[in-house]
Amino acid sequence: MTDDSSDAAKPTGQPTGPAPKGQAMWGGRFADKPAELMQAINVSIGFDKRLAAQDLAGSRAHAEMLRTTGVISAEDEAQIQAGLKTIGEEIEGGVFPFREEYEDIHMNVEARLRELIGPPAGRLHTARSRNDQVAVDFRMWVRDACDQTGDQLRRLQRALLNKAEAHAADLMPGFTHLQPAQPVTFGHHLMAYVEMFGRDASRFADARTRMNESPLGAAALAGSPFPIDRFQTAKALGFDRPTANSLDSVSDRDFALESLAAAAICAIHLSRLAEEIVIWMTPQFGFITLSDAFTTGSSIMPQKKNPDAAELVRAKAGRLLASFTHLAVVMKGLPLTYSKDMQEDKEPTFEAFDALRLSIAAMTGMIADLTANTGRMSAAAGAGFSTATDLADWLVRELNLPFREAHHITGSAVKLAETLGVDLPGLPLAELQALEPRITASVYEVLTPEASASSRRSYGGASPEQVRVQIQRWKEILA
Repeated sequence: MTDDSSDAAKPTGQPTGPAPKGQAMWGGRFADKPAELMQAINVSIGFDKRLAAQDLAGSRAHAEMLRTTGVISAEDEAQIQAGLKTIGEEIEGGVFPFREEYEDIHMNVEARLRELIGPPAGRLHTARSRNDQVAVDFRMWVRDACDQTGDQLRRLQRALLNKAEAHAADLMPGFTHLQPAQPVTFGHHLMAYVEMFGRDASRFADARTRMNESPLGAAALAGSPFPIDRFQTAKALGFDRPTANSLDSVSDRDFALESLAAAAICAIHLSRLAEEIVIWMTPQFGFITLSDAFTTGSSIMPQKKNPDAAELVRAKAGRLLASFTHLAVVMKGLPLTYSKDMQEDKEPTFEAFDALRLSIAAMTGMIADLTANTGRMSAAAGAGFSTATDLADWLVRELNLPFREAHHITGSAVKLAETLGVDLPGLPLAELQALEPRITASVYEVLTPEASASSRRSYGGASPEQVRVQIQRWKEILA
């Protein structure tokens, strides 16, 4: 895709036949065809043919607008629309002749349109440039990708909700620094990811809102002298309004950058969950199992069951982070308006959304597939003196001690338990009273993992009651 400012306001009486074989359709200025290396670096049809549906939609809207504003005749528009319909059918049927000699999707469509309907095809490009054409095509593609990703994320959230509801009261260790911290429930842990993916969905929705302005009609960079109606084409293509500055219209790729940033953050969240799945599946943890559908074996070790799907989701985050960096580096030094550097915007964006789409689908499948080993989780929930904070809280609540003093007494209790080789509930009352004489036997009521988790009833806390509150809230949101 390249600048074609000379096309922006061509007289409608120009020659309209196909370009001579071997000559570019924009080649009137040039005597010779491009060198082979120039052709190789310049051609983009290999990847931008993915914009075909958007390109046809933009052309249909543009043709209708040109007719309603009197720029082209109704007869010409009818032939153009019929030709575009045929091209759409050819592309859908897999028989469209994509040709590198025509460089990009726009020229391929225009060349084929000329073959199908002859001279009226040459009128379609009136009052537009490939600069605003690619800007609107790409914007529509990214908009669709954001919508599809939002739908996928909602499916993933529902899978997490279903699993969280089934395990709202099943204990597991909560971790900091990957060390046992306080007992929580498996449902509560899964709901943390529902929140993360909810933020991801909102970022894609926010990006969509900002990108939903149509650059079509900005032409090469300065607008058009024809009496076009940009509000009409914006409405026809599902945009809220046309963009307000023609220079910004053709040079902006914020919409792609913002969407890639949202995709990269989402990939990080997926990678974190994938890492947990990998850890939870180890024999050392044994918290979950995955079926054969999402695991693989070893070519040499017959006992192995490897969480390859999770590992690949974890790895794909690198691709998405690289895609954002790729486009950011492309854009960082470009003066206004269009530069051919911007042809490099599509491949990283396409690749990123391909990887994200696959990652979300795989994670949704894994969450639905996994089986929680609740006995193993529950046994681990009390490890590492995980109810120590409950002892400190009891000292504050029942004995009115300052928290720092309670913290010190609890630390001494933990050290004593380590020495005796018991956990906190196993400490004799006499030993606890040696640390603080006013401690009574009622302290043992708070030292079990069940009691610890159940006591966390503050909004958003780990108690099963609060977990179910949040599950219901998200059910209503997703409904």
